[in-house]
Amino acid sequence: MRIDMVTEPGSPQRLNEDYMSAAVPAAGGGALVVLDGVTPPEGEDGCRHGVPWFVARLGGALLELAGTRRDMPLSECLGAAVVRTADAHRDTCDLFHPRTPQATVVAARWDEERVEHLVLSDSALLLETVDGAVHPLLDRRLAELPSSVRALRDRARLTGEEADRAAYVDAVEALRNAPDGRGFYTAAVDPGVAAYAVTGNHSRGEVHALLAVTDGATRWTETFHLGDWAGLLALVRKEGARALVQRVRTAESESAPRRGKQHDDATVLLAELD
Repeated sequence: MRIDMVTEPGSPQRLNEDYMSAAVPAAGGGALVVLDGVTPPEGEDGCRHGVPWFVARLGGALLELAGTRRDMPLSECLGAAVVRTADAHRDTCDLFHPRTPQATVVAARWDEERVEHLVLSDSALLLETVDGAVHPLLDRRLAELPSSVRALRDRARLTGEEADRAAYVDAVEALRNAPDGRGFYTAAVDPGVAAYAVTGNHSRGEVHALLAVTDGATRWTETFHLGDWAGLLALVRKEGARALVQRVRTAESESAPRRGKQHDDATVLLAELD
């Protein structure tokens, strides 16, 4: 087994809001967890700790549960990790604030028989089978917004007006963790969001490698179109996890200024199981 992982903040002036970890117990098998903390807008978010604290707590709890509670599906592990993290700051922070710290989630674990995966929101997990095929395991809900919201986005891009951009942002935020499966989901304080995660299993004998990447690294494929998912995994295998981040940084620096983050936190974790 080989594990190659790297994480880098988008700016040296800001703390990294991504989290990554992997465990390979002596008893066999293993687990990985990658989180991308959601950067809150300027102003109060109800939490005195901040996003880096939150992702460290949530990621650590999820890795421990995924590695030790084989009787629990990964979705149940995530729900339990959300509760454990919420309990750690329930008495000091306003967990009902709409922008309380939250994160996207990728998790996987494996043993001699199967490989289990979970993806929540817009980080990605690539699964390579033994025949070399690469399968992107994605939660596409954030990318597939309702037509009314996409129309607001297109208008904001066309006019460049701050009022139009604010209307689009408000419409997107109204869909975050919306009830009844009507929106897109991030892990915050409600363990019920774990039920909306994309989950599944593969036979261990079918799987050669797993690659977990936050959206700061998937820009190589999804923003700058420098290659497809198979090309992204091939780049990491050939040149290393850091090379992917460096390629993204180069593309960011050479691109036109962005309304959002010019440089985003980027995390890459490759686990070759054979």
